[in-house]
Amino acid sequence: MKKVAGSVALVSALLSTGAFATNGDNMIGVSPASRAMGGLGTGICLEPTDSIFRNPGWLGRQKGFNISFGGILFMPHVKAKSSIGGQPASYETSKADTFTIPEIAITNQINDQVVIGIGAYGVSGMGVDYRDKANLARMHTSLQFMRIVPAVGYKISDQLAIGGALHLAWGSLDMGAILCGDGTDPTTCWNAGGGQSQSYGIGASIGINFKPLDDVCLGAYYQSGVKMKYKNVFDSDGNGDFEDLKLEQPQEASVGVGFRPIEELKFGFDIRWINWSGADGYKQFKWKDQWVFAVGGEYKVTPRLALRAGYNYGKSPIRSKSGLNAPNMNYIPDLQAPFPDFNLEWFNLVGFPAIAEHHLTFGFGYQFTENFTLNVSYVRAFEKTVTTTGTYYDRAGAYPNSTVSAKNAQDSIGVSLDWSF
Repeated sequence: MKKVAGSVALVSALLSTGAFATNGDNMIGVSPASRAMGGLGTGICLEPTDSIFRNPGWLGRQKGFNISFGGILFMPHVKAKSSIGGQPASYETSKADTFTIPEIAITNQINDQVVIGIGAYGVSGMGVDYRDKANLARMHTSLQFMRIVPAVGYKISDQLAIGGALHLAWGSLDMGAILCGDGTDPTTCWNAGGGQSQSYGIGASIGINFKPLDDVCLGAYYQSGVKMKYKNVFDSDGNGDFEDLKLEQPQEASVGVGFRPIEELKFGFDIRWINWSGADGYKQFKWKDQWVFAVGGEYKVTPRLALRAGYNYGKSPIRSKSGLNAPNMNYIPDLQAPFPDFNLEWFNLVGFPAIAEHHLTFGFGYQFTENFTLNVSYVRAFEKTVTTTGTYYDRAGAYPNSTVSAKNAQDSIGVSLDWSF
């Protein structure tokens, strides 16, 4: 008996930009060097790519002309289980299990003090695919989110450098689901998908880099939020009118430190704050802010070969809850239907299971020639399970003793080809 009605499936299909990235819906890092070292890039500079996207305070220290082409093969392993009214249920596996994410970055040293750069990165790009799972509303969703980032860095002195960047964002959202006004009556169901919708937004970042000693680096940056609106993406109540959706990428800030005790070894530690609770869309779904901790290091085995490893942890912004039995109504920007508390968490776990916490990272860089280097990374996000219990509501009534649960583990491989002149 279908009890997954419109209010839950609607939002699940709408906002399942997915568990693509692994600090909430943010990637732990962009370049393979950063990802291999736990997502570092605030207090230690790893590649020109990171000086553009992560901390532009490093950009003023880049030398010559640099260009990097790369990409990430991302393989999530997402499962969900929905037991409405205590009915037996088992985990179902999302068929959206392989994605590719591109990146390119260019930096050019204008003079001893000024360096300019531009980068383009896919920073989100996953969905869920439960089209053959009626108890999960047959959801199938896809979001692509890219930033084009022009940046400039200024080296004030040998000790101090600053930088800033614009973040020009493009997003594309497509989703589909079969929604039902009464889960017990299939004649009340409708196909609510509005097709692909594109949106644009703009943000900015500023950063600073300070070297009190030759072997010690300190860094900090702030990145603003990016407001997005996807138009005519969903029909929430079956009246034939497609509604808009506001979804803001949150602001974040970070501090970090890097050390080079010997010429062959460098390592660092970053702390990053991500303000999910203040971003449109996420705050209405009651996401918690994240404090992300990253540690990593690089050791040069030979002048050409560098080995890297790291660890990244950020507590899931979606937490387990129990006893959500009150029909409190939650309103999502520009959607017509309100959502009870349990239904809201149903969405978070089925439609947007961005719950991974622990990441172990490895990689290497090999300099083939004076001008050309290959960088490779592997990231393993260990499986995390989150479960919520309470009362599910639809137009037919209330269903106590309901449970929803999600599991998420991830593997990803990153590769970049880097030239320096």
